[in-house]
Amino acid sequence: MTKDILLKISGLQFSADSDDINDSEPVEIIAPGEYYYKNGKHYILYDEVVEGFENVTKNVLKLQKDSLEITRRGSSNVHMIFEKDRKNMTCYSTPFGSMMMGIDAHSISIEESEEEIHAQVAYALDVNYEHLADCTIDLYVQSKDQSHFSL
Repeated sequence: MTKDILLKISGLQFSADSDDINDSEPVEIIAPGEYYYKNGKHYILYDEVVEGFENVTKNVLKLQKDSLEITRRGSSNVHMIFEKDRKNMTCYSTPFGSMMMGIDAHSISIEESEEEIHAQVAYALDVNYEHLADCTIDLYVQSKDQSHFSL
């Protein structure tokens, strides 16, 4: 994988009040970023512009065999850890206040090739100790010159 990459993150959040897939909320971003591999871990760095805020949010994803870590610094600050069959708590700080988040990952799968990484995470999300939703994250990382999706 080259240093210059394109990253696509898509997720689906299902309402805690409904089992109907039509009540899901899709979220997707595509962004340029940087990739490197160090000490058995994949690192993905990218910047995100959040509508309505002047500051850029810096994101670092750390991916290894059985976990995903997401660190965000900017208009919102959080360090989320997704580990299979383990619940992790974190404080999510936003311009509107802070909240406690619980992340309980049910499954994590990672597929790697020379020019691409695809990771999927399914997890339950708690906010302030109350179950909010069941969610998924699909993460695609591709060398910029090999990418089949574009900005």
